[in-house]
Amino acid sequence: MAANDGREQREVIYRGMVQGVGFRYTARRIASRFPVTGYVQNLPDGQVRIVVEGSPLTLDRFLAAVEAEMGHFIEDASPTIRPATGEFRQFDVRY
Repeated sequence: MAANDGREQREVIYRGMVQGVGFRYTARRIASRFPVTGYVQNLPDGQVRIVVEGSPLTLDRFLAAVEAEMGHFIEDASPTIRPATGEFRQFDVRY
């Protein structure tokens, strides 16, 4: 098996009315229910970035939960999938 044990990293850029609506804190709360690590961050252009690592199934479930709760604010989501780096210890809000 690969050194990352099948774990992936997903970076998702969310567009829409995603800042000023509690998106980061909602994502962090949802992440606490899943074995994931990474961060959520507001971007200067009004978008929000989530970088998250975990098993593919867990990431699918985590991102689906984020979109289920915050979907009415999201106009578009652009995901990128990479091998996990293991650089994160928990899931944080970055400023």
